[in-house]
Amino acid sequence: MFDFFKKKIFLVDYLEGLIDIHNHILPGLDDGAKNVGESMDLIKGFADIGVTDFIATPHIMHNFYPNNPATINEALLTLKNELLVQKQKNISIRAAAEHMIDDNFEAIMENDEVMPLGGNYVLVEMSYLQPSINFNEAIIKISSKNHFTILAHPERYIYLHNAYGKYEEYKKQGVLFQLNLLSLSDYYGKEAQKMAYKLLDDGFIDFVGSDVHNIRQLNSLKEVQVGTKMMDLLKPILQKTNNSF
Repeated sequence: MFDFFKKKIFLVDYLEGLIDIHNHILPGLDDGAKNVGESMDLIKGFADIGVTDFIATPHIMHNFYPNNPATINEALLTLKNELLVQKQKNISIRAAAEHMIDDNFEAIMENDEVMPLGGNYVLVEMSYLQPSINFNEAIIKISSKNHFTILAHPERYIYLHNAYGKYEEYKKQGVLFQLNLLSLSDYYGKEAQKMAYKLLDDGFIDFVGSDVHNIRQLNSLKEVQVGTKMMDLLKPILQKTNNSF
């Protein structure tokens, strides 16, 4: 099924022009770039592989990263000003968010404080320790606002690996899946990598993103190699990501 042992090619050779819809390059908001300098280092590193169009997605997580449209847009403006200062005119950055489905999420929805991608896609995540008990309610709430749910990095939720039917259930509910490109390597562990390949092989992945937080992760992304079969599966998803955003 998988092509781990066939001839490998470097993933970055196919990322030129990709719109990165999941990253943590905005400064000072979460566990991503700590300041504008780190943001610029990431942007320049991405530009080296031909990625110059970003939708930044800082965490919104109750009691950990209490971001909102005001804090996110302020950081976006700060970074855009630095891009102007450094004459980086070829860089495009928009702002959205990665929303944790926690006990505060529905209040955010009610108050119209979500930060959707591309106008009507809401990027969400769950804890890596256990599923969100209000996930189904959150999906319904998102839909009631005429938005679509994108579940970030479904391959990384270990508790779903032995309950594959949940992936099928989510897809039937209209949930879209965004794969982390680093999951195509063993960066997050062998189990996440195997599930990434299975979800791709089963046609469950809708979009891709880097989810890069720091230079170490970006450098690791540049080393990812995949087989030709897997690249054939990825190419239409890369195109769909660009066409959708």
